[in-house]
Amino acid sequence: MTISYSLEVANVRFYGFSRLLFRWKGSIYRLLYKEFLVFCGVYVFFSIFYRFLLTPKQQDLFERVALYCDQFTNSNFIPVLFVLGFYVTQAFNRWWGQYTSFPLPDNLMMVVSGNVHGADERGRLLRRTLMRYANLSSVLILRSISTRVRKRFPTLEHVVEAGFMTTHELKNFESLHSDFNKYWMPLTWFSNLASRAREEGRVRDDIALRLLMDELNKYRTKCSLLFHYDWISIPLVYTQVVTIAVYSYFAFCVIGRQFLNPEKGYSGHKLDMPQIPKSSDVVTLYIHPQKPIPFKS
Repeated sequence: MTISYSLEVANVRFYGFSRLLFRWKGSIYRLLYKEFLVFCGVYVFFSIFYRFLLTPKQQDLFERVALYCDQFTNSNFIPVLFVLGFYVTQAFNRWWGQYTSFPLPDNLMMVVSGNVHGADERGRLLRRTLMRYANLSSVLILRSISTRVRKRFPTLEHVVEAGFMTTHELKNFESLHSDFNKYWMPLTWFSNLASRAREEGRVRDDIALRLLMDELNKYRTKCSLLFHYDWISIPLVYTQVVTIAVYSYFAFCVIGRQFLNPEKGYSGHKLDMPQIPKSSDVVTLYIHPQKPIPFKS
């Protein structure tokens, strides 16, 4: 989900970009906080288990296992950086491709307005109908990929009520059976109506008609790209490889990145978390009362 934050950093402030770290909606904290809590809980469990529930011999075995697991957290064993970089690049390119494929009717509207002539009621109705067909096509494709558009137009009757389609056009639309989205049908009506406008002289030459059809094909291409972006996802094997690599990496980190006893001289384990002192380590200090100092008059 894309969250806009441009207004919050539009002015130069001392804490301008720092405020973005505390946003919750659309943030990485909201996306991963459950997994993070599970990781922290499992890490603390193994730490308590290692420090208080194991015998010295069992602690030595746990430390050898931890050192062995720590080897797999190296990027040479599990290339998590490479896998994540590749997957994030693919996801970002897909997201940006969907944005650039959004069918905006502005260019088509300018071509229709400049090449479909007629100041009378018939000419104005032709231009409005052509653009209505184009908008109808985008509504049909967006209904299949967008939850908000689907809620706005849950059925085709709602599309008719909104004015994108007439009742007669709805009957023609439903008369053609297809297992896939029929977003292309209004574009076919557009091309047929444009050819009729050429026969009537509303479109004055074939060059203008060709320009109109070329712009229509660009519009249809963007609708088709949105349809295929929704139909064909990122290959499942990519998602599975990334998931296995990331989860296995953090699974090894749960044990391999434990704080070990620094007194045993393990490499990279010179620091340790504060420990609760045992009863045998508590030193009791006894303060002996001093003899009173005699007062001399």
